[in-house]
Amino acid sequence: MERVYPRCAGLDVHKGSVFACARVDGRESVETFGTSSRELLRLGDWLASLGVTDVAMESTGVFWKPVWNLLEGRLGVMLVNARHVKQVPGRKTDVKDCQCIAQLLAHGLLQPSFVPERPQRELRDLCRQRTQLLGDRARVVNRVHKTLEDANVKLASVATDVTGKSGRAILDAIVEGKLSPEQMAELVHRRMAAKKPALREALAGRVTPHHRFMLRQLLDQVDHLDRQVESFDARVEEVMTPLEREAVKRLDEVPGFDVRTGQNVVAEVGTDMTRFPSEHHLASWAGLCPGNNESAGKRRGGRTRKANRWLKAALTQAAWGAGRTRRSYFSAQHRRLTTRRGVKRATVAVAHSLLGVTYHLLSDLSKPYVDLGHDYLQKRPDPAARAERMIRQLENLGYTVTRPAA
Repeated sequence: MERVYPRCAGLDVHKGSVFACARVDGRESVETFGTSSRELLRLGDWLASLGVTDVAMESTGVFWKPVWNLLEGRLGVMLVNARHVKQVPGRKTDVKDCQCIAQLLAHGLLQPSFVPERPQRELRDLCRQRTQLLGDRARVVNRVHKTLEDANVKLASVATDVTGKSGRAILDAIVEGKLSPEQMAELVHRRMAAKKPALREALAGRVTPHHRFMLRQLLDQVDHLDRQVESFDARVEEVMTPLEREAVKRLDEVPGFDVRTGQNVVAEVGTDMTRFPSEHHLASWAGLCPGNNESAGKRRGGRTRKANRWLKAALTQAAWGAGRTRRSYFSAQHRRLTTRRGVKRATVAVAHSLLGVTYHLLSDLSKPYVDLGHDYLQKRPDPAARAERMIRQLENLGYTVTRPAA
């Protein structure tokens, strides 16, 4: 088999060690290194002394990142999906692992994963950590709900958001323990004024000092997480380039997107769409296209594969909001698919469409977003075919339809 990379190396990366196999003109050399900065620099010097030009390693948790950061710029570094390498049988040791990776790389049998430049990787870290903080905040708010239920306070049954402006004022009053349910109901703002009678009944619970202590600690934790999220918002805005800010501004025009969702999407895919040949390649990379599992002419399934979970979560959340945006194309698409395929599949399909819109918007930021409209799917098909489909639906329901004479 032809050698595509005559001077290459395979790395088997672990938490405390790196097994390296350098393959130069068919001859192999194997060495073991540590994972400290000094050891990784020695690894780079060893590879350079052998004339190695390209290196491949598996994506193993976060252990590959220090190796990548120190070898990037000195050698051509390739990160590969561990699933693609582990399909090869017969490997029993770490040495055989690195030898196998080097052999596969030498013959061009490895597909590199997309690893963006360092500024985008840092933006990714910020956006992902912010997403985790928002998830932590949601879990703490759920604990607030649990404590209120234990005290038989039904605030969540009346207020949509118990940590909103009115809800927070009531929670602080519950912690203080000085106001009656009637007095606490008067703390709400104008938008909740009509709910005061229901609030008076909902707030008449059995609040003990234990509940007040628990609520105080949970509310302090919510405040702490809010301050952290604000710090990350400021940092994300600070490190973004003018091009990335313009991309977020353009995505904010799409139904279902907001500034944070746009930042998360830009952090994951970047602004250079030339790395993806088409929107279909981008959807495949994001794991939002139907899967292919076919054998002997039978389709076994079409489940989406596991891919970039951060991008998929952001787009799925955006799809959920876009499906509820009135008189938009995505709401019509979501409603149309829900009747046939269910809510979850419809949401993933809308997320797929949103990713396609994202691809075209980021490919040319000078073009504004133009919604196709809620009636696009009705106008697009041939009127005669649409009429024939409706006639069949009526006939399936038991009606007799008389077609007009030609």
